[in-house]
Amino acid sequence: MNRLFIAALLTIGVVVTSPLVWSQELVSHDPGEQMIRFDLKKGTVYQMINRLSDITGYYFVYDSELINNDRKVKINPGDYKLKDLIREITGNNVDVKLQDKYLLLFIPKGNTEIKSELKLKSPADSFVIVKGRLLDRITGEPVVYGTIDVADGKKTTVSNQDGNFMLKLPDSLQSSVIRISHIGYLNRMISTDVIAGRNIDIYLDQKIIPLQEIVVRIVDPNRVLREVLQRRQDNYNSETAYLTSFFREGIENRHGFNLTEAVLKIYKTGVNSTLASEQVKILKMRRLGTPNYNDSLIVRLKSSIYSCQMLDIIKNLPDFLDPQYYNYYNYSHTDITVLDERRVLVFFFEQKEEIKDPLFMGKLYIDAENYALLKATFQINPLYVEDAADILVLKQSRHIKAIPQSAIYEVSYAPVDGKYYLNHVRADLTLKMKKRGSLFSSNEHVWFEMANCETDTSGVKRFANEEIVSNKNFLSEVSYSYDEAFWGNFNTLLPEKSLKELIRKYNFDIGN
Repeated sequence: MNRLFIAALLTIGVVVTSPLVWSQELVSHDPGEQMIRFDLKKGTVYQMINRLSDITGYYFVYDSELINNDRKVKINPGDYKLKDLIREITGNNVDVKLQDKYLLLFIPKGNTEIKSELKLKSPADSFVIVKGRLLDRITGEPVVYGTIDVADGKKTTVSNQDGNFMLKLPDSLQSSVIRISHIGYLNRMISTDVIAGRNIDIYLDQKIIPLQEIVVRIVDPNRVLREVLQRRQDNYNSETAYLTSFFREGIENRHGFNLTEAVLKIYKTGVNSTLASEQVKILKMRRLGTPNYNDSLIVRLKSSIYSCQMLDIIKNLPDFLDPQYYNYYNYSHTDITVLDERRVLVFFFEQKEEIKDPLFMGKLYIDAENYALLKATFQINPLYVEDAADILVLKQSRHIKAIPQSAIYEVSYAPVDGKYYLNHVRADLTLKMKKRGSLFSSNEHVWFEMANCETDTSGVKRFANEEIVSNKNFLSEVSYSYDEAFWGNFNTLLPEKSLKELIRKYNFDIGN
């Protein structure tokens, strides 16, 4: 299909090899006029642009909603002007614009580039939206929970389970540099000006550590874990801060679907303080529920907001990080990877065979230089998860028994001005709901997640008591007033495809 687009063709994330034909001496004010010798006869649009990136040394940017990377293209090998070759590949009458090492392609409208519709205006400020999707360059798979941030981490978001993200920035940051990072991948640094107002695919390259760079030695996991705890004061926030976070929780079963979303402001205390010293207030909130959803059939879960706070595991140590319980677990050093160009040690842990309690198993990702815990993925041991009902469920219905089937968690931290803060928390719980005395059962999926979108360390003070949410409250019981403008300029997590399908199934409209 022939479709106009605002900004075209990207292969951000392509590993650039030595330019084959392009010479830096040939670069002029109009790179589209430069001659290119192209030798790829046929392939997809992505493969063609990938080849162009190899030849020119440039990264290409396009609107991924309007260009189909998988479309098949045939090109006669030969010499082309770069602009003509791109038009041949895309089938569109594009223009090109060079900015840093990124080559933007766009459809002119008169003498000006088409303006993006992704602008938010408020009475006080103008905001720019950066929107896109993170993908693995080799596999094409989504890069899940990648961190996208500017201003040394003070404005941030994460990609969802489909790799999609959206970051709203004030005009004061429109010339800043966006950093994209994920464990195991090379960082990508992109000027906000290049991608603001566009919806683009950003391809990330996995970082492979050559064997000759690895010093083979025995790494003692217990020693490393003790270093993590000894350096907590140095690595993590020790002072109070405001975290503006987006929170989402959902419940789905055969009776229907409930979704609650909120923007929270958290009074976050230092790593050595107690959880009781923290406070949370709700800035915005909405609930979506199936009209015939039978609440009497739902097992009440412990407060998900409180659970998100509890999952700050570097502050509230779980047993697998607590030295007094090390003898309950086996730890092994299983891998080396990277984050932010730094080595990351990967450790696997699981409970010892003779321990029959419902403990955890999972992986820990620890910076090899400063011993900061960067990420943890873990679950209650599937062999014993059914015994964890008293841990997971606040109270049981008299008529229905909830039997846990799985409990999976992910926690990550990200640096802000040299100190690590809680970045993202996700929990997925599956329960088998069985009516007492019946042979039949049904499954209920419960999930919650929270992402830190802004960190502010100036003028931090405690909230008034009437503003805060009690840890004992269920979020679904908190009163609020509906705001038609809704999220406005707050950063949120985009719903993934599966969540969108649920929303469409029950005829909800949650916007962006």
